Amino acid sequence: MTLTTFALVRHGQTDWNAERRLQGSTDIPLNEVGRGQARDAADVLSPYEWDAIVSSPLSRAAETADLIAEGLGLTVSRRVPELTERSFGPAEGMQAGPELEALRIPGGFKGAESEDEAASRGLGALEALAKEFSGQRLLVVTHGTLLRVSLSRAIGETLPSVDNAALNLAHHHAIDGWQLEYFNGEPVMAATAK
Repeated sequence: MTLTTFALVRHGQTDWNAERRLQGSTDIPLNEVGRGQARDAADVLSPYEWDAIVSSPLSRAAETADLIAEGLGLTVSRRVPELTERSFGPAEGMQAGPELEALRIPGGFKGAESEDEAASRGLGALEALAKEFSGQRLLVVTHGTLLRVSLSRAIGETLPSVDNAALNLAHHHAIDGWQLEYFNGEPVMAATAK
């Protein structure tokens, strides 16, 4: 039985996170709080052995991965385009309010990638990484919505929002599917899905 372990980390905070704006695929950089969160994440991850680190190509995830890698004495293997955040289309940059509500449709926003499409893309990327890094311990730095919808589909449960730079630890087995051990830094009851 080959088990592949994933540390799935959402990037650190950006100014748009702090302002509660939808970021999506807009490339917003980390702020100083986010850089500190990335360094703190490296401390949390340091007791474990990691074989590789990959990230989304968006700068907030890439810089978070670079800071974590530096703290662990590793280098980032590559940027994975399929790990880019869900596109929210014209809703990107908006805060809650009437303008945003006018774009809302069931499952998302007009002109945006659907939750279902994002979950398929994200989980597909994670499963491809599970094959490529079979039996290894992989650190993946990506985005909150993509992580939430991908993990929700993987374990068959609806998960809440993913915190910035928190540890989410999951295990993948080719036959038994996914098991989530930690979510937002807290242990969770075992949930598996094929």
